This record gives sequence, C-alpha cells and structure tokens, in this order.
Amino acid sequence: MGFHRLEEIAAKAKQEQKPFWEIIIEDDLSERMVTREESFAKMRHMYEMMKKADREYEAELTSASGLVGKDGARMQQYLETGNSMSGSFMGQVMAKALKMGESNACMKRIVAAPTAGSCGVIPAAFLTYQEQYQVADEKMIQALYVAAGIGMVIAERAFIAGATGGCQAEIGSASAMAAGGLAYLSGGGEDEILHAAAIALKNLLGLVCDPVAGLVEVPCVKRNVIGAVNAVAGADMAIAGIKSRIPADEVIDAMRSVGITMPSALKETGEGGLAATPAGKKVTDGLNQGSNGK
Repeated sequence: MGFHRLEEIAAKAKQEQKPFWEIIIEDDLSERMVTREESFAKMRHMYEMMKKADREYEAELTSASGLVGKDGARMQQYLETGNSMSGSFMGQVMAKALKMGESNACMKRIVAAPTAGSCGVIPAAFLTYQEQYQVADEKMIQALYVAAGIGMVIAERAFIAGATGGCQAEIGSASAMAAGGLAYLSGGGEDEILHAAAIALKNLLGLVCDPVAGLVEVPCVKRNVIGAVNAVAGADMAIAGIKSRIPADEVIDAMRSVGITMPSALKETGEGGLAATPAGKKVTDGLNQGSNGK
C-alpha cells in the first residue's frame, strides 16, 4: 500500500476532491496492476461472501469443542420478542456478529476482515446497515474500500494479529474499520471517517487475546459483538460532531506500543486472562482428556 498514515489518505482526498474510498481503490489499481472493474469485482465478491455466510448460518450447529453455537439463533429469537433493550438495529448487529463468529468456529466459510477471529464485526455492522436503510450494494462496496484502507494502515503501522498485538489488534482493528465505513455510509467525510476509526480503536485499546483452550471460540465470538456495537457507537459519535482528541494515526501507534509491551501470556497463547481462570482451565483439561481418550 502506498500510504503509511490515514491522514495521508484524508489529505489526498481533500486535495483531489475525491471521496475517501476513491483514493483507496486507486491505490489498489496501482499496487496490484488491475483494472477498476477487476478491483471492484473482487471487493463485490467479498461482500457477497459476507452476505452468503450470514444467510447460511446454521442455527443448530455447534463447534467441534462444543464451546460455541446456537447463540446467534438465541439472540435472533430474543429480538423477535420485542423486549430487547438494544433496539432493532443494534440487536441485529449483535445477532449477526454472533452468527458469523460461530460460523467461523464451526469451520464454515467466512471472510477474514481483517482476521478470521474478527470476521463478524464488519459484516454485522454493514449488513445490518444495508438492511435497515436499504442502501445499494455499490455504496456498501465503497464502504468496504474505506474499511480496507483503514485496515491496511493499521497493518502497516502496527498489527492485526492477536498473536502479535492482542485482541485489540483483531477486534479493535475490525471495529475501527467498520466504524470508518459506517461513518462514510452515514454521510461523513474524511474527518468523520478518521474520528470514527480513532474512537472505536481507542475504546478497545489494551484488549487482550486470551482464548480458552487455545481455540478461537471463547471469548472470541462474543468479542465480535462488542467490536461491532462499538463500531456503531464510534460512527454515531463522529457523525454527531464528536472528535477524538488523539488523531487516528497516533491511536494506531498507541495500540502498537501497548501490543509490544503486552505479556506473551495475553497474546493468543492461552496462558493468561480468561484462559487461566479456574473455569477456563477446566474446559482446557476436559478437552485435552477427551482428545487423549480417542
């Protein structure tokens, strides 16, 4: 990617009087030597796969470990009672995030956005937005370019893997990407996109990666929910005119610094955090005994 800072993208968009997403697609054309049609077709395919994964969620499916499954259906059923405190929009975001995270754990086809462990954040936010506001696919794909640009800068300046930066690098990055895309969809310009991403990432700064039994299931699936909900909140705040006191690029740098200083026990090793609790160890021991007994 030709950009090392989000501010560079925003500045170029303002200078050339082009939307944020247009700068990203132009960079992709230059980077991969493809046509605009080829680039857009690839992004369209990814969005279609997100929709397909959401549509083909299996309510009765559980992961091989038995740790996750069926919660997406439970959330959907609860929403249909009309008793949800979150309301229809946020409730659907939660349900879709659970469904996508469970599908990943159950080895179904998903889109890593930016990682498999955070695959539910962007689809939950984007698909719900499209359903609620009846937005055309083309606009949604433009928002994906916005999200992609944010994700590429985060990967360039810091990291997107839990093993290197903790869950802030996975769920946090996905949340920032989704927030920026939602800000664009809601009519925000370059400033709102960057503030939304900064707010979302700040809110999850320091989030550890502590998978129970080393599986991308507990607490990973439910963290997709908080990442998606956080993205909506970040975008809404930015569109309301609320600004991040710390610029987006500096927030990314802070995330990198936190990730570097984070103990290895909290970076996908399954040695600390929730994985080290009595309940977490019991799950791990039970799965290990079951494996040894085969």
